[in-house]
Amino acid sequence: MKLTKIKPKFLKKRNPRIGLITLSSDLRIEKDFNNVIYGKNIDLFSNRIQSYNPLTNKTLKKMAENVTKVTKDILPDQKLDCVAYGCTSGTIAAGYKSICKKINIAKPNTKVTTPITSAINAFKTLKINKLSIFTPYTSEINQSLINYFKNKNIAIDELFYLDIASDLDIGKVDPNYLFDVLTKKNLSQSNVLFISCTALPVLSILQDLENKLGKVILSSNQTLIWDTLRQIKYKSKIKGFGELFKN
Repeated sequence: MKLTKIKPKFLKKRNPRIGLITLSSDLRIEKDFNNVIYGKNIDLFSNRIQSYNPLTNKTLKKMAENVTKVTKDILPDQKLDCVAYGCTSGTIAAGYKSICKKINIAKPNTKVTTPITSAINAFKTLKINKLSIFTPYTSEINQSLINYFKNKNIAIDELFYLDIASDLDIGKVDPNYLFDVLTKKNLSQSNVLFISCTALPVLSILQDLENKLGKVILSSNQTLIWDTLRQIKYKSKIKGFGELFKN
């Protein structure tokens, strides 16, 4: 048998790399990322972090203890351009600076974004000063969200919620039901409706919500993806996922 050695030729330039940390129970966030970046020269790599139920500030802080290990296992020993931590309430509970520090232990000098900090960036970009909020959370998590926005000097007209304690159940909410509920709300006193939680199936109906309500709609996954693309300097406009992606 003849053995022939062939010299390999390697790519000179790689695609931007996104690392995504998603909750072990999240059914949506990877789908949403892939739907937005489909057909684009962007590579997405994800790993799951153990989540705990019921969702409380205590269990969300416990979850964050594993951020460094989970990050390290995303393309070990290789560079990522941005790491997205896929939990809105979890970022508030553990603290953004703490999440960043844990991620950068595993991936030094890597950009970091989260749903709640990306939402703040979106508010600034769109010049939002008053909003209504919809969440699937319990009262405890809602109060943490309210306090966070108040500390950022963001006015809240109304918060309405589903009161779901388990992250396992949030992803099972019917998006058609969400559309019916949300389109019946009076949002005349708000600049925008912010829909919180990465596990909630919202992005697939977000453009239709904007069209129906005539309002800017923002969601955790939408703002997270938008901000991640900004971090990797992707500048092309994206259609079909809300007004935010025009900025």
